[in-house]
Amino acid sequence: MQSTQAAPPSLDRSILAQPLALPSGFVIPNRLAKAALSEGLSRRDLSPGSRIKRLYRRWADSGVGLTITGNVMIDRTAIGEPGNVVVEDRGHVEDLTEWARIAKSGGAKAFVQVNHPGRQAPRTLTARPVAPSPIALPASARVFAKPRELTGREIEDLIRRFATTAAIVTEAGFDGIQIHGAHGYLVSQFLSPLANRRTDAWGGTPEKRRRFVLEVFRAIRAEVGPATPVTIKLNSADFQRGGFGEDESIEVVHALAAEGLNLLEISGGTYASAAMLGVDPSLKESTRRREAYFLSYAERVRAELPDLPLMLTGGFRTAEGMVDAVESGAIDIVGLGRPLAVQPDFPADLLAGRVDASLVTPRRSGIRLLDNLTELTYYSVQMWRMAAGKEPAPNRHAAVNVGQYLLNNGLASLRSPRA
Repeated sequence: MQSTQAAPPSLDRSILAQPLALPSGFVIPNRLAKAALSEGLSRRDLSPGSRIKRLYRRWADSGVGLTITGNVMIDRTAIGEPGNVVVEDRGHVEDLTEWARIAKSGGAKAFVQVNHPGRQAPRTLTARPVAPSPIALPASARVFAKPRELTGREIEDLIRRFATTAAIVTEAGFDGIQIHGAHGYLVSQFLSPLANRRTDAWGGTPEKRRRFVLEVFRAIRAEVGPATPVTIKLNSADFQRGGFGEDESIEVVHALAAEGLNLLEISGGTYASAAMLGVDPSLKESTRRREAYFLSYAERVRAELPDLPLMLTGGFRTAEGMVDAVESGAIDIVGLGRPLAVQPDFPADLLAGRVDASLVTPRRSGIRLLDNLTELTYYSVQMWRMAAGKEPAPNRHAAVNVGQYLLNNGLASLRSPRA
């Protein structure tokens, strides 16, 4: 599946093969990372089974230096998507150990993305989700129920759950942790003035809204120790009027950096405004052409925090774009999500000079809601194929993928535990 787009003859992509040492001394073998993709492949008991292990075995020799798992939830009563793995106790340590071993078998380091969906828990899985404030996700009543407001004691319990999950997965052999602080999940909800209308110690001002993520970070660090990388995926902005914006996001990054954050992955958007998929109309066309959706924000972070390692995910498709972003000093690691769902060997082929660009192209219907659905289903189905021991089928008609996704998710919803 080699691309017909050629890179400049003089392009030196060796910078992408260079290792990156984090300030803690932890070394990532190269500058390409598999960004988190929600796999939807847990067993019925929400543990990691043979399907997710088969997928990560396929990715083990992909050529990336860092692999980040998809959503690993901290509470089995709060699941973001059907098929999420949940780790809330040590009941499946052997499975976790095997998953970690497989993910690292090709030489990559492996981090676990820990998450709680908050109000973004489908009503088919959670009839009454929880959130910072009792505010429903806009225009989503048929998918997500209106949440109830968390009590102070429940907030403290959730912080402990994040730390417990982090401790278990690192004991099982994963190298580090990524807090999911983007895309409208619980951490992101606490940060957003649209989702967090509290007037107590957990909301009301930017300082109080970011208290939750800081306490989560501190609790995880206390559990895993100073040598284990603790990182975050954070929105540059929510791309919603009145929501979490760049200025406030920068303040959060400064606060986390002061706590010893090891790596920042930059993303953006929510379910209501899916900038991370490149389909949201608020993204300027010039931004899409620039290849990396949030590069200007990365440059701003770099200028203010030059020693903080940065990973940028969203839009990278060509060797030239990746080399330029790293050579410029704007970022340290290129995050690849959708390309690895369609071309699991893409990073190795790119580093070796066998390909110059990914085959990934936007899937468009012209209807915003369907654009988001088509993008999500297309790549989910490719992962499910690899989990079944098959190769991706990138040319299959989008309608077939949507049908398979809805069928699989409908069945998964019926068999998943409900809160």
